[in-house]
Amino acid sequence: MTDLVPLTAPARVRPALWPHLTAGGVVTRREPAHSVIRPGPQVEINPWLRLAPCSAATCIPPAARAAGRARRTARLCAGTAVLLAGLSLSPALRLAPRSWRASVIRSWAGLLLRALGVTVRISGPGTESPPPAGTPAAGGVPAAGGVLVAANHVSWLDALVVTATLPARTLAKQEIGRWPLVRTLAAVSGTVFIDRERLSALPAAIGTITEVLRQGDMVVAFPEGTTSCGTDVGPFRPAVFQAALDAGAAVCPATLRYYEGDTPSTRCGWVGDDSVHVSLMRVVATRHLRAEVRLSAPLEPVSHGRPRERRARLARAAESQVRAGLA
Repeated sequence: MTDLVPLTAPARVRPALWPHLTAGGVVTRREPAHSVIRPGPQVEINPWLRLAPCSAATCIPPAARAAGRARRTARLCAGTAVLLAGLSLSPALRLAPRSWRASVIRSWAGLLLRALGVTVRISGPGTESPPPAGTPAAGGVPAAGGVLVAANHVSWLDALVVTATLPARTLAKQEIGRWPLVRTLAAVSGTVFIDRERLSALPAAIGTITEVLRQGDMVVAFPEGTTSCGTDVGPFRPAVFQAALDAGAAVCPATLRYYEGDTPSTRCGWVGDDSVHVSLMRVVATRHLRAEVRLSAPLEPVSHGRPRERRARLARAAESQVRAGLA
C-alpha cells in the first residue's frame, strides 16, 4: 500500500508532518520548514502525507478588516471559557447516551468557533448532511457500513468546523492524543487516532478506520496529508480509501473553504512554519470570518480492479469533486 511518486524539483516539508523518504532523499525527524530535500529518481513517501506547498509569507495577506485589541482580547477570553467549559463537562459526557453526547459536542464546537469570531455554514446538493449508513450511495448501491467524508485540509480549525456541522468522528495523528486538554476533548468527541509516521503501522491504522466505518459511523479524513492555504487542493493520498472499500462504506467528498465576508480568504490557513499560537492570533485578529462545508454527492462505488487501483480511483474522484467545490 506504499505509493511511489517521482520528485523533479526541491520541495518543502511542513513541520510536524515528516514523510519517510528512501532512494531519493533523506529528511530528519524534525526537519525545519526551510530545509530542502534533494530530488532523486524516485522517493517512497508515507501514504498518509504529502509535501506542503504553502507558507504564511507567500499565501496569507493582511486581514481585509482587522479586529482591534479589545475584540481580540474578548475573543481569546471567550474561547478560553468555552474550552474550559468543555473540559469540565467531559466526565459527564463520557457517561451520557451517545446521541445526547454528539449533540452537546456539536453545539460546543460551534460555540467555540463563534467565540473565536468564526461562523459556520454547511451546503450540499439537496441535503444538510451526507447520507446515513445504510442508505443508497450514488448509483443505487447500498452502503454496507458508515460514510467516509474526504475533505481538503486548510487549518487546525477544520476539525472544529466538521464537528460543528456533521455527526462525524475525525481522524487525527497519534501525537495529538498526547496533548493536554486536547486529548480529553478529542477522546470525548470520538476522535480516531492513527499512527501516520510508521509505515509498518499502516495496516493497523486502516483496520481501525475500517472497524469504525463498519459500526455505521461517519468518519472525516483529510487525504491530502497536510494543510494548505485553501486556494487549491493537493493530491489525495489513497491509503484511507482502502478502509471505505473494506467496510463497504460510501465516500462523500467535502470542500472546506474560509471567507472574510463573502470573499474567499486564506487567513485561517495553517501553513509553513506556523505554530498553532501564531495561527490562532491571526484568526482572532480577523473580522467577519466564515467557514463553509460544501458537500458533494456520494461517489459511485468502485467494484472492479485490484485494491490498489480501486482506492486510487476513489482518491482521484474525491479530489476532483473537492477541487470543483473550490471553483
